[in-house]
Amino acid sequence: MQCAKLFASLSFNLRRFSALPPLHYNSSLQKRSSYLRRFSAMPPPDHHKDDQYLKEVIPKRIQLFQSIQSQQKSHIQYLPHDPIKIVLPDGSVKEGKRWESSPMDIAKGISKSLANNALISMVDGVLWDMNRPLESDCQLKLFTFDSDEGRDTFWHSSAHILGQSLETEYGCKLCIGPCTTRGEGFFYDAFYGDLGLNQDHFKSIESGALKAVAEKQPFERIEVTKEQALEIFSDNNFKVEIINDLPVDKTITVYRCGPLVDLCRGPHIPNTSFVKAIACLKASSAYWRGNKDRESLQRVYGISYPDQKRLKEYIEMLREAEKYDHRELGKKQELFFNHPLSPGSWFFLPYGTRIYNKLVGFIKKQYLERGYQEVISPNMFNMKLWETSGHAANYKENMFLIDIEKQEFGLKPMNCPGHCLIFDHKVRSYRELPLRMADFGVLHRNEASGALTGLTRVRRFQQDDAHIFCRESQIKDEVRGVLEFIDYAYTVFGFTYELKLSTRPEKYLGKLETWEKAEADLTEALNEFGKPWQINEGDGAFYGPKIDISVSDALKRKFQCATLQLDFQLPDRFKLEYSAEEENGIERPVMIHRAILGSVERMFAILLEHYKGKWPFWLSPRQAIVCPVSEKSQPYALQVQDQIVKAGYYVDVDTTDRKIQKKVREAQLAQYNFILVVGEEEAKTGQVSVRVRDKADHSVMNIPCLLEHFKEKTEAHQ
Repeated sequence: MQCAKLFASLSFNLRRFSALPPLHYNSSLQKRSSYLRRFSAMPPPDHHKDDQYLKEVIPKRIQLFQSIQSQQKSHIQYLPHDPIKIVLPDGSVKEGKRWESSPMDIAKGISKSLANNALISMVDGVLWDMNRPLESDCQLKLFTFDSDEGRDTFWHSSAHILGQSLETEYGCKLCIGPCTTRGEGFFYDAFYGDLGLNQDHFKSIESGALKAVAEKQPFERIEVTKEQALEIFSDNNFKVEIINDLPVDKTITVYRCGPLVDLCRGPHIPNTSFVKAIACLKASSAYWRGNKDRESLQRVYGISYPDQKRLKEYIEMLREAEKYDHRELGKKQELFFNHPLSPGSWFFLPYGTRIYNKLVGFIKKQYLERGYQEVISPNMFNMKLWETSGHAANYKENMFLIDIEKQEFGLKPMNCPGHCLIFDHKVRSYRELPLRMADFGVLHRNEASGALTGLTRVRRFQQDDAHIFCRESQIKDEVRGVLEFIDYAYTVFGFTYELKLSTRPEKYLGKLETWEKAEADLTEALNEFGKPWQINEGDGAFYGPKIDISVSDALKRKFQCATLQLDFQLPDRFKLEYSAEEENGIERPVMIHRAILGSVERMFAILLEHYKGKWPFWLSPRQAIVCPVSEKSQPYALQVQDQIVKAGYYVDVDTTDRKIQKKVREAQLAQYNFILVVGEEEAKTGQVSVRVRDKADHSVMNIPCLLEHFKEKTEAHQ
């Protein structure tokens, strides 16, 4: 199994399973030999299993692993086991021995409970296996499942358990198996030949995983040379390809749990028994390295927990979420649809367009108040632009390309290069900064057809995209302003959210002092903002540090919508400049990429499920409906509609010949916020009988009072 930093060429982000460390093996040699015997005398294949492949490969990998592990253990024995000091987060100091004491030893010395629950450690800012020996004086942190570090490691290790079951059950060639980027669960991609997995296979897969759990298989780690790695995985062309793509100076690590030997950066939980509950969720197709021209793989998604109770709660949450899937609600409420003649590009119907425009209008109103200037930029550029920006080298396969008069053009997948051209089209002065440039331009990304998922993964979309060009001295204030904008919007939507500061990665561009200054500015801005935040060491983009914002909806699912990233490289690539305060001085701006909604389409889907189809009044496409009791009161109903429309609200009229009880019931099912019943009495008095969507009682209002009530409800949410 591999981690994000091993797959720079993958088109999807495997961030959350990278940077994880190592472990010890305490099983007896006899138990190890049992695995060799088990796979040298395998039963006849059941379901397209390549029995011969398993009988040859698994024992070979284990033998090579054990040989290298034995050499490394012998080497460690001769290293000095000097006393070391281990500093804990509370400032207390524990004594240990170099190359001997492990984080697990420290946990056991603190309490039995901590040792039973600690999944992973952090040594001087680097994630570290609990059973991996410490190498020097250090600062040590321990993490349980209740932390992001603990959960990510738990699910990453569970992917190994899943991979073990898949390989032994089906004889497949394992490819990659991370924890998912959405922050819950994991998956494993593998090549099965002609076999297509579905739910009918889940029982046997889960059975194999639970067997690995029952055996309490320890996760063991070794470091290998490129040549050793190629020898271990010589039978798997996918792993060989990954290894060959690694930098020459890259430390390669291999992990083992039971019969599974896998290429992986790690780290992992102490042993498989920590996973008390595991389940398969779904199976789907995937392409190797996200390339539709490469091998077709099968992807199995799973979820796991340290106890059955939490797994049960999660499955119940999924069932609840399934009832409110945005694709089904979108059909019922006539909001949008998709057509096979334009896959990944959605049609928004009149009611859906009302919501779409409301979301855009909500952000535009804030732009006016927060000093943003809207621009409109082209949808298509000559590829020379994308060569300058770096996207031609790193993102071309995800772009839609067009040949025009023997020159190559590309539909824009993001707005930032175009905004650099706008900044550069005239001489700029420091007096113009910060320049906050916003754009709702249409974007296109060439997503694989198998990856398209409703409105959450599309090919054509719009973002509330903005770029702030500022001076280095303005970074802190601008970042704080964006955070306040995010807080305002997400409070209106009813989201809770988490903040993480992602710092300089191993491979970064620019000067170290520039990075350190930027990280200090972001830290200060976060502290002044006053909300809790965490640090995500080494997970910044190569061009600058960033703040990751994940929101939680009503079903406690996490999504990443907003983004806030510092960029020192794009201004440099485009040679952007402004005249400084000093005479004849020229300086380069810093660029802040930011979005609040992110993709409007994706936010639309998230909000539809978050509200369970019951849109709040200010955002609702069906704010009110007038239901005349009989044909006699229809003229008055149309007058009421006209007055409400002129006041700026969405209102329909039910002119059918159904009985009033049926009209009211249909209006409730259609999720109209207000149902206005009018009869001959209301027509005489200029009033309406007002019913609220989810309440049985009603009240009588005149039209001015009703409109004032609508105004109050709208302003309360904006």
